[in-house]
Amino acid sequence: DEQTAALLNSIGGTVFTLGDNVYPDGTMTEFANCYGPSWGQFKAQTAPATGNHEYDTANAGGYFGYFGTAAGYPAKGYYSFDLGSWHIIVLNANCGFVSCAAGSAQEQWLRADLAAHANVCTAALWHQPRFSSGSGHGNSTSVAPFWTDLYSANADLILNGHDHDYERFGPQTPGQVADSARGMREFVVGTGGAGYGGFNTPQPNSQVRNATTHGVLKLTLDASSYNWSFVPVAGATFADSGSAACH
Repeated sequence: DEQTAALLNSIGGTVFTLGDNVYPDGTMTEFANCYGPSWGQFKAQTAPATGNHEYDTANAGGYFGYFGTAAGYPAKGYYSFDLGSWHIIVLNANCGFVSCAAGSAQEQWLRADLAAHANVCTAALWHQPRFSSGSGHGNSTSVAPFWTDLYSANADLILNGHDHDYERFGPQTPGQVADSARGMREFVVGTGGAGYGGFNTPQPNSQVRNATTHGVLKLTLDASSYNWSFVPVAGATFADSGSAACH
């Protein structure tokens, strides 16, 4: 979406995409003609994740063809890297194509990656949220093993999309119990340009919800803490901001 892409000009830094990068089917033509002229101008600084719409094209071929090695190996779609003092993990939550189950290749890789990186601050991102009040999709139980592993390793921040809304959760355990000491904070940011969704009864620990505003989430990742700020498109007024320390 050109409006949300325009926000990135004033923000800068690394761009995280949270799946369903281009509609409707994630073809190479759609990436070239739609994503390319808008968010594509920031391709060199983008860490992408794949969504379910990318897999409308066989093996998400358009997505992996467009982003190349930045998206990880095509048969996997998960990878990690350090960004400043933070460790960033990108996972593939399209579990029918790349298994998310406990004991799967991806879950074993996640545990090994967490064990190998003892950073003070850790963030993980993928498409389908474990917890969501969104009426379009809601909770995804398939990604529960991700939460178990990340919580065990004292990860801090989880970023998801899928539902077409913005939702911020308070720190919580994999069992949805509020946990200010070592709980993980999840954001659902599905506000990049597709049509809006709505909400069902709020999930436990849901703190802020909005389904009427397109925009992006700006994160400042400091050495032992992070700040967040939802930045709306021009003419919109919804905002959400705050800060928290890493575990």
